[in-house]
Amino acid sequence: MKNSLKTDRASSIPLPPLIPGRLVKRYKRFLADVRLDNGETVTAHCPNSGRMIACSEPGRPVFLSSHDNPRRKLKYTWELIEMPASLVGVNTLLPNRLVAHSIENGRVNELSGYDAVKREVKVGAHSRLDIRLSSRRKGHCFVEVKNCTLVENRVARFPDAVTTRGRKHLEELIKLAGEGHRAVMFFLIQRMDADFFRPADDIDPAYGRALRNAHAHGVEILVYDVCLDLDSISLNRPVKFKI
Repeated sequence: MKNSLKTDRASSIPLPPLIPGRLVKRYKRFLADVRLDNGETVTAHCPNSGRMIACSEPGRPVFLSSHDNPRRKLKYTWELIEMPASLVGVNTLLPNRLVAHSIENGRVNELSGYDAVKREVKVGAHSRLDIRLSSRRKGHCFVEVKNCTLVENRVARFPDAVTTRGRKHLEELIKLAGEGHRAVMFFLIQRMDADFFRPADDIDPAYGRALRNAHAHGVEILVYDVCLDLDSISLNRPVKFKI
């Protein structure tokens, strides 16, 4: 399927007004120093706990949002970085919202036909999954969404750091599939330069094994990329994968 890179405004999520700058450095996971176009250097919150391999190169153009909430420690939030082949979404709060919004607007054919969409669903004593779809005819479908920003040589990979939490989510999905529910692992590539997806076995081999085991036990895998510009983000197309 050819990627038209045309944003579907009807089912897109608008981005806040963005302030351009250049990345000086990212550090302590949640902090980034950015030199704004006016010459001022500010510290922005980085809403991404991953290593951000291949999308945190100093000197790259970045875009920040600004907040006036006096309770915030940092006024700015890092939203996007411009890599050579694509803008990349940094904010990990967007994928869950975007996937749920896209399902509600009929943009995910594989997850159509449900009557209700609920986010942040408790599935165990100490565990939650991102989305539950429900219908009287189809029953429940549980969806866990993972944000993917690691793309090299047009191959997207997840995770970009060891994730025990990610393996726990797969275990929950296996359990739900065993109980007769649909269980879906949804990887959202928050950039536009990937042709293929596979687990990052070189970074976290245990996660790769867990993903293959989950798939063997009935957990479905969906991978989509996005259309992204400085105004909005929307779901784009399914991406082929191999596990």
